[in-house]
Formats: sequence, C-alpha cells, structure tokens
Amino acid sequence: MPIRNRLAEMQPEIAAWLRAFGCDEVVEGIGRTGVVGLIRGRGGRGRVIGLRADMDALPIAETTGLPYASKSPGVMHACGHDGHTAMLLGAARYLAETRNFAGAVAVIFQPAEEGGAGADAMVKDGLMERFDIAEVYGMHNSPGLAVGTFSIRPGPFYAAMDTFQITVTGRGGHAAMPHKVVDTTVVAGQMLMALQTIASRNADPVEALVVSVTSFRTDSESFNVIPQVVTLRGTVRSFDPGLRDLAERRIVEICERTAAVFDATALVDYRRGYPAMVNHEAETAFAAEAAGRVTGKVIADAPAIMGGEDFAFMLLARPGAYIQIGNGETASVHHPMYDFNDEAIPAGCSFWVELVESRLPVAS
Repeated sequence: MPIRNRLAEMQPEIAAWLRAFGCDEVVEGIGRTGVVGLIRGRGGRGRVIGLRADMDALPIAETTGLPYASKSPGVMHACGHDGHTAMLLGAARYLAETRNFAGAVAVIFQPAEEGGAGADAMVKDGLMERFDIAEVYGMHNSPGLAVGTFSIRPGPFYAAMDTFQITVTGRGGHAAMPHKVVDTTVVAGQMLMALQTIASRNADPVEALVVSVTSFRTDSESFNVIPQVVTLRGTVRSFDPGLRDLAERRIVEICERTAAVFDATALVDYRRGYPAMVNHEAETAFAAEAAGRVTGKVIADAPAIMGGEDFAFMLLARPGAYIQIGNGETASVHHPMYDFNDEAIPAGCSFWVELVESRLPVAS
C-alpha cells in the first residue's frame, strides 16, 4: 500500500484524503492539529463510534536505510504511527464507499501521542460531544506478535506514566578535601538506592509498580571536582491510583529526608503524565470477537504493559477498548531500526471494518 510509505510527508494531507474518499464531514484543528472524518451509514442519524489512529513521529535518527525512510534528520516513525494512520485511512476509504452500517463512524487522526497528550487535547476540544461519539476504539502494532494475530485484555492494559526530576544541592569543592564539602554524588547515590525500596518495601507485592532512575547528571565533568549540584531523573509506572499517590509521596519524603541527613537539599519536581489505560469490559469483548472473525487469531487475556498510552484519556471520556496487532519479528518500537510491517495492513483495515459493521449493523 504505497500510501503508507508517504505518510511521513503527508500528515497535513490526511484531511484531503478523507475528502477524496467521500467522508460526509472533515474537520481539522481539533486538539490543535487533529483531523476527524465523519462517515454516515444507512438509515439516517444513529449511534456514532470513534476509531482512533495516532500519527506523530519520534526524535530518533532512522537507520533502516529503506527507500521510504524518513527524509527529516533526527525524526522517524519509530512507533508505527504511520502504519496506524494507513490502516485507518484504508478502512475509511472502504467504509465511505460501501456504507454497510447504520449510524456513523468518526475516524480520528490524533497528533502528539508521544508525550504530548494529543488525546487529552482532542477530548478537551470537544471531540466526543461534537461528533456525539458513544464509544471509541484504538489499535497499536506490536513487534514480536505474529502478523495476523491480535491481543487485548479487559481492565488495566497500559500503565499510568509519571516523571520526576530531583535536584540535589550541596557544597562543591576539591575532591582531595571531601571533609570540606557536602558531596552531592554521595547524597544522590543514597537516594537512588533508597528509591528502589518504594516498589520492594512500600508497595503491595502483588501490585505492579516501577520506579526507575534513568539519568544521573552533575554540574561538573572534572576528575577532581565534587559537584555542587546533581540531578536525577526518572519515571514511575503504575496501574492503581492509590499506588500512584504512594509513589509520589514516598519519592518526595525519601529525597528530602535523605538530603537533610547529609546537610544538603533536594527539590523534587514530580509530574503526572498519562493515566492508566483501562479497557471497558463489554467493548473489549466486542473488539476481540471482531478480530477473531478477521483472522481467527486473538489473545484475549494479553499481559498488562508498563508502557504508557494517551488513548487512556479517550477511554476516560467514553467506553471503548484498545487492541494490539502483530507486527512480526521486527525491531522494537522506539528503535532506530524499527519499521512498520506492511503485511499487517490488510488485517488492520479489515478489523476496523468488521468492528464497525458488527457494532452498527444495518437492519434487515
């Protein structure tokens, strides 16, 4: 499907494609740069379901060497959002041509999933109310899952995603005279190890919680200087709202009190990101059944994932479900060698069509 290979250059043209397909209404600028096409079925006005594809890229330099590799230095579709967009465009074209459904379908092309909370922006911009969407569905490719196989689960599927930055300030000085300084590297090192006790000693061991320090930086690069400031950065992943609150509280307490023991200070900047993405039970069953009719290969009890997904905001606004589609044995998402597998496109398009036609059947 050549349209997929050009999408890195064509995001501004998605609306033009939808108009060319014959969508009854095409609206741009929802959530700043989101695009929605409305396709009406047979029998007049009725229930509306939303189908969402994300369409942003990542700040990664592509190394695939493919003919359709990104032409923008340092930017690539490293998560398959170009493929998601292609699949939904393919479904939109078919649905606009056949209209073998009642009610209406809103095909949603969402920007800024990669950390920009584009789903939240679209919801706050009135997406659900403007198109009277009753339920909403999303889909994402999954490297390592066989092409033609779908996976889904009811309840919490993707984790809440928070970030933190801890600025530790002491008193820098000469490395040969540690007794005259407040060594921020020692203080920050103690914090780094103590933060691991949140998951191991504060959280219920049957609940999922990840606290990861991913960056340790000082304001000095010299061998003989004890730095004045050390900055720690990291992420927290959780499913349970109470556990999320616990993690935030304990990070602040551990860092401030550890710093005080060493006569240093710690400033914690904790930021809530995407909430946990929770699939609604009935809609999950509908999606799994539709996927089963397409390929017969569905994992209906897929394991929960500690990654984040801003489709969570849409599932807070309306009932719905999020499903994964196999990308085969490819490089992982967010890797410079990642490539969306075009062989997954027919199954993805067919899933969207089957979901619509089964959820909005035409009266016989």
